[in-house]
Amino acid sequence: MVNSERTAVPEKASREGSAPDKRLIVSIHDVSPTFAVPIAMLAERIEAILGGPRFAMLVVPDHWGAARLDRDPGFGRRLREWADAGVEMFLHGWFHRDASAHQRTARALKAKYMTAGEGEFLGLDADEAENRMRAGRDMVEQAIGRPVAGFIAPAWLYGPGAHAALKACDFALAEDHFRVWQPRTGAIVARGPVVTWASRSPARTASSLAVAAVARTMPDWMPTMRVAVHPGDVTKDSLLTSIDRTLRTLAERRTVSRYADLVRDRVTGQVVA
Repeated sequence: MVNSERTAVPEKASREGSAPDKRLIVSIHDVSPTFAVPIAMLAERIEAILGGPRFAMLVVPDHWGAARLDRDPGFGRRLREWADAGVEMFLHGWFHRDASAHQRTARALKAKYMTAGEGEFLGLDADEAENRMRAGRDMVEQAIGRPVAGFIAPAWLYGPGAHAALKACDFALAEDHFRVWQPRTGAIVARGPVVTWASRSPARTASSLAVAAVARTMPDWMPTMRVAVHPGDVTKDSLLTSIDRTLRTLAERRTVSRYADLVRDRVTGQVVA
């Protein structure tokens, strides 16, 4: 649980040697009653490294149709505590499960190889995507007592219907593998890939560890670095070690920030992409 005594961390607090114009954005994905224990573990771990609750949570309203947020008041209260402490809350799909029959080859390949059947919004038409977005937003906002920060599709995968629904629902922010943007205008507020880890297989784990190692040593030429963790990451010590090392290394060189800071950067004319 978030320690309320640590919520007064300044918005732009950074460590000695960090660059004020280089940002680090951190998020926890798949936040659901299904993963209550690993989510709490990750939140505590990240907060300790970053020096406060300066990260985002991506909330799934009904994970795989078996964990409705509105039927677990205890987890809902915990979400509100995190939100009250300053954690940004994003809507992260509805089911997080892809049940679409993909006809186009490109989408079928994405659905098969880029995610374990969890690219929920890749094959939805605009009407169904909008219905799920609106219902999901209502449920999450009821739990946290404030507007969500935006919408991020499961597995960062969007089809044409999802893009149309984003605009219709007027979400403030959205994100995919390579950018963060404002759906209302299409304005991009950050570019660059997300550093993340994989626990599904030894090969994927090894690959993600290698990518994270490169991210820790590469020059700081990108204004914004995004790091995302998932509940499955707690199942492997090698992943947790890599996550800790990556967060500490990047936080020493960058300003730990929120997604809202990217919007402020754009408004004030700072270079963010």
